[in-house]
This record gives sequence, C-alpha cells and structure tokens, in this order.
Amino acid sequence: MTMSSRVGPEPPARGVRLPRSARRAQLLNAARDVFVVSGYHAAGMDDIAERAGVSKPVLYQHFPSKLELYLALLDQSSADLQATVRDALESTTDNKQRVTATMQAYFDFVGAESSTFRLVFESDLTSEPAVRDRVDRVQQESAEQVSEVIAEDAGLSNEQAHLLAVGLIGMAQVSARYWVTTGQQIPADEAVRLVSTLAWRGISKFPRTGG
Repeated sequence: MTMSSRVGPEPPARGVRLPRSARRAQLLNAARDVFVVSGYHAAGMDDIAERAGVSKPVLYQHFPSKLELYLALLDQSSADLQATVRDALESTTDNKQRVTATMQAYFDFVGAESSTFRLVFESDLTSEPAVRDRVDRVQQESAEQVSEVIAEDAGLSNEQAHLLAVGLIGMAQVSARYWVTTGQQIPADEAVRLVSTLAWRGISKFPRTGG
C-alpha cells in the first residue's frame, strides 16, 4: 500500500474526558491517520494511542485488538463510500448526470485529504479473510447499486447489468486512484469530466427502455 504522510488534526489533550461515542470516533480518526501512513503491519497500538492522546488501556477498552480496530475503521470507510455512491445515484434521474455524479463520488472519496481510500482499495492486509471480505463487499455493493439503475433503464438482465456496473465502478476507482498518484496534475473537475465522458459514450449506447 502506497502511504501518505498526511495526518489529521491534533488530538485533544491527554486526560480530557469524552463521551464513549466521541472517544470512539476520536480513536478511529487517530487510527486512520496511523494506518494510512504506516499500513497495518507497521502500525502499532502504541502509535495509535499516542496519536489519540490516550493511554493504551483506554484504547484497548474500545478495541481489544489492532485487527478489530482496523476492521471497525474499514467498515466506517466502506459505509462512507457506499453512502456517497448512493447519494450520487439518487441525486438525479438524468442518466448522463448520474454517470458524472458517480464518477465525482469516487474522485471525491479518493481525493479526500484523509486518504482513507487507501484502506479500502490498497490495504496491505488482504490476506486476512475478514479484510478481504470487506474489500470485496464494498466493490460488490457499489456495483449492485449501479446495476439496479442499468437493469431498470436499459432493460438488460441482472447479469448483464451487473457486468456493465462492475466496469463503470472499476473505471471510476482506477481512474481516481491514478489521478491521485500522479499528483492531481489535471484539475479535479476536468478529470471527472474526461472520465465521465468516456463512461457515458459507452453506457449511453444501451437505449433507455420506453424512451
């Protein structure tokens, strides 16, 4: 996994009492910063506790192991991506705009300063079945959301629609990751326009049923 040196804001001062939900969110944010920079294997619970400004016992009260912490963070990151894709698809009934919105969702997710996308798309722990399952699931669920729209509008079978959806999602993810790794040399809106145009010229060849 290619790491980023970017980290989030400094944690609260050690000893500050927080509600359990707020503490959990703080620990997840700290863990994200450490995992993104170091990867799973090189990151230590000491590093995460220090980043969060808490003692290791406090960290272990919320997350009994590094793997459980990583999985919780991966679940959160995957849910964020799923919600972003869903919002993009529901933002309009115009399919051309839907394609652009979906591409924008991926570019926004991958281009976020937190670099959370590295946990979802570039994890160094995919040999762990629980991680592999989550990584595969987020791709599958994103494709399913897109395929529902394709099947309904183009009158294709579920299998055909899903294959096309996997292609569109793959295009969005790979293009966005390439854009980031090359230093975002093309402005984000221009990058989204280019990839959306390519995707739309392909998917628009399937006529909308009833239209």
